Amino acid sequence: MGVVSVDGSKLDANASKHRSVTYRRAGALIGQLRREIVDLLDRAEAADGSGENDPQALPKALAGREALRAELEAARDRLEVQARARAETERAAYEAKVAAREQRQGRARGKHPKQPVATPGPDEQSNLSDPDSRLMRRSKQHEYRQAYNAQAVVDAEGSQLILGARVSQCASDRNGLGPNIAAIPAALGRPQIALADNGFANGDEVARLAERGVEALVATGAEGRRRRHDFRPAKNGAPPKEPKAPWLQAMAAKLASEHGRALYTRRQQTVEPVFGIIKAVLGFTRFSLRGQGKVAGEWHLVALAYNCKRLHKLTLAIAP
Repeated sequence: MGVVSVDGSKLDANASKHRSVTYRRAGALIGQLRREIVDLLDRAEAADGSGENDPQALPKALAGREALRAELEAARDRLEVQARARAETERAAYEAKVAAREQRQGRARGKHPKQPVATPGPDEQSNLSDPDSRLMRRSKQHEYRQAYNAQAVVDAEGSQLILGARVSQCASDRNGLGPNIAAIPAALGRPQIALADNGFANGDEVARLAERGVEALVATGAEGRRRRHDFRPAKNGAPPKEPKAPWLQAMAAKLASEHGRALYTRRQQTVEPVFGIIKAVLGFTRFSLRGQGKVAGEWHLVALAYNCKRLHKLTLAIAP
């Protein structure tokens, strides 16, 4: 492999965003349901003694509330497990910051780092239909949807075949560059250059890829966010901010070179049409399965279907 293009797209999950509940709201609803269940049990006992005409009405209502209470309790348990796992992951970085602060003197110490919190925030959410899916949006101009972030690595040397595919629960692509390159099967080898938009701009990811012999060309600013004749009112006439981080400055200089510009222009021409074909031609805009494992398998099947279609097209193009 030589040059590959990397990108991601939000695809709807098989779940409604209205089935998402916050940690705080789930607790309030559990309390409400418990009171309703007690009331229904009292009514059912009274109905047994009075010979009520519809003996099934109360048991059905009771079963429905019991099932909903169990779903909400499971959602709160999931959020608590996620919070504990997140705190454990962040603990090493927290301890390193504390140690570095202790070595500084006087005001140079700064504020004490925030300790990782092992309990969920009141507004953290979990979906009752597909707990692995997340609320995501394409940009600030788009609405939130219950979705997954489908990622693809595409050959930018002419074939436009999907070389690697994976599914992320994170709406941001910032930490996805390395995992996307790692999703390429070992039998295909390792790419020399990876092209990505500014959503993947992460100095640590770029450095780790460089250690593995993969050069990353990542945009340092947003691409084409405003049209030349945009109907929306202009925010201000301030020029775009210049990158301050050393790695961003080096990347901007690389992209400004003739060689860098020639390479980076391939990104938009290679990976974005792939998602367009998958959505508009294959008609795949929503996952049918639930759970990240099953959704990942479904996304690999979609990538396989696209590759079969693309290979057929390439075969016709070179046929005598």
